[in-house]
Amino acid sequence: MGRRAFGRNFTLPRWLDLGLRGLKYLLLAFFVWAVTSMAAGDLAAFMNSPYGVIADVKMLNFFRHVGETGVIVFGILVIASILIQNFWCRYLCPYGALLGIAALFSPARIRRNAESCIDCAKCVKVCPSALAVDKLVTIRSAECTGCLECVAACPAKDTLSLSLSLSLNLPPRAIASRRMKLPAWAIAVGIAALFFGMVGFAKTAGYWDSHVPRAIYQQLVPNADEARHPMPGEN
Repeated sequence: MGRRAFGRNFTLPRWLDLGLRGLKYLLLAFFVWAVTSMAAGDLAAFMNSPYGVIADVKMLNFFRHVGETGVIVFGILVIASILIQNFWCRYLCPYGALLGIAALFSPARIRRNAESCIDCAKCVKVCPSALAVDKLVTIRSAECTGCLECVAACPAKDTLSLSLSLSLNLPPRAIASRRMKLPAWAIAVGIAALFFGMVGFAKTAGYWDSHVPRAIYQQLVPNADEARHPMPGEN
């Protein structure tokens, strides 16, 4: 939308961009700390409390009865996302931070063949993370989520590809010859298999469905606004 309205997306100064990128990791660390610092009994009590049972309904009520502060924050995020591409995912999303950490340890990476590259910089223009794909040989960045936008935009055949290193203990030239290119459809199939596999396991193991009786859930939903967050150590 920003490109349609202004012809381009705006970019922040590098020092500010790097600083803001750290916010999502701080938020992720906070959530990890909040969960791991709770004892197993306290966590179970929270999940079975009226608040925990209908937390999703309370989230719905947040949007149904949004206050002035919520409107201001939401408006700022919308405007920032129009001006700066992927503002939420790049700077504030804890899930984006989790993907970034996973990307650092992934054996599959975007790689560029410098010999066949024609320096058109089309890969840079479409990269949602604004990475210098046209200057690097291997993309090693927590901001690379493997979206393959750069691969799809590259006009030079076999210049950009997502590949998997078959060995990490070989000389650089030997490693290059032992890389296996991963087609886009294989990535899509792998993600779908992982997603449906996890959902299927959760359903089979009984972790997917709520154990709260429907009658109790129906009794709590109309009074969702009255349910408050339990205090630490409160049963």
